Amino acid sequence: MAGGWSRDGAVQEQIDASISEELERLRARRAPVGESLADCAECGEAIPEARREALPGVKICIDCQQERDQTFKVRPGFNRRGSKDSQLK
Repeated sequence: MAGGWSRDGAVQEQIDASISEELERLRARRAPVGESLADCAECGEAIPEARREALPGVKICIDCQQERDQTFKVRPGFNRRGSKDSQLK
């Protein structure tokens, strides 16, 4: 149920659009490309064959990937379309 000047379903459409944009962004950044390396590009340790088969194009070992995942910062979301409240200020 939308209120004010918005039509019914407008809020859900905004939510759906935001989710689909974020999913597209995540899909674009997660897929490694090219041929997998036998040794990690960061530490030089051997990358297990099972990892290279599971993730074609992988360049780093599991330990280095875990370090990257721990230091990954979630980017804050914001409403690019603007809300009624933000336009009134």
